[in-house]
Amino acid sequence: MNSLELKIPPVLLVLIFVADMLILRWLFPRPEFGFTGQLYVSVGLVVVGIVLPALGFLQFYKHKTTVDPMHPEASSQIVQAGVYKHTRNPMYLGFLLLLCGLGVYLGNVASLVMLPLFVWYMNRFQILPEERILKEKFGHAYQQYKGRVRRWI
Repeated sequence: MNSLELKIPPVLLVLIFVADMLILRWLFPRPEFGFTGQLYVSVGLVVVGIVLPALGFLQFYKHKTTVDPMHPEASSQIVQAGVYKHTRNPMYLGFLLLLCGLGVYLGNVASLVMLPLFVWYMNRFQILPEERILKEKFGHAYQQYKGRVRRWI
């Protein structure tokens, strides 16, 4: 299973999960859910799901380090400013919130199954390999950062 580590770009993975959520809604239209303000909640989640990765990207750009999730070894430093003071993975957290927004918008229970699968996949095949590489590259400084800031939230 290690062959999947750092192989699928996270943005592509989000698109795959969006497609999966839509397919599940089509295959299993029931049970559904709905609530007052559902559209507002879904739009809010999507907006935050777009803003968080953008803020993360801007911090990487500001600190002149790579934003390429397929090559964490190319990182020139540990970014600990801005949104990275609160989460080590604002881009991935944003992608999850975007998927949550879609799930709320669809109002379909079956499509929500994809959310924990996304977290599992990202942890196993993207985040853990990144952390291993960053620990090798930055050593104690990265360990200290991991001790202060949570992986997701």
